[in-house]
Amino acid sequence: MQVKVLGAERRRRWSYDEKVRLIEETLRAGETVCGVARRHGLAQSLLFTWRRQARQGRLGSEAVAALVPVEITSTPTPVPACAPQPPSSPPTQRTKAGIIEIELGGCRVRVDRDVDAEALQRVLELLRRR
Repeated sequence: MQVKVLGAERRRRWSYDEKVRLIEETLRAGETVCGVARRHGLAQSLLFTWRRQARQGRLGSEAVAALVPVEITSTPTPVPACAPQPPSSPPTQRTKAGIIEIELGGCRVRVDRDVDAEALQRVLELLRRR
């Protein structure tokens, strides 16, 4: 059996970096998926698929992942019930701090409310692959 190539492939290959750039463009204030798709000549459904895959950590990376500073701490050992408990911080301070703890694959990541969403997403994707 012989296979002949009759012409150039019509399907465009999007690199991981291009997908991420286009997804980020759709997330800008005042931007729509329809507008981004129209400007770059691709189907809206493709952008929606990439956004869903990115949220699920399944976008796929052909590029080398960037490293960002992360503090990973081990789970503290439980304190016996009879031991004195340190005084807790006032509720206003706790609300102000906005600390989020994420446990994934035996690791704990702590971030505050000012965390860079893109950096956090890259860290979580790296932890999911471990």
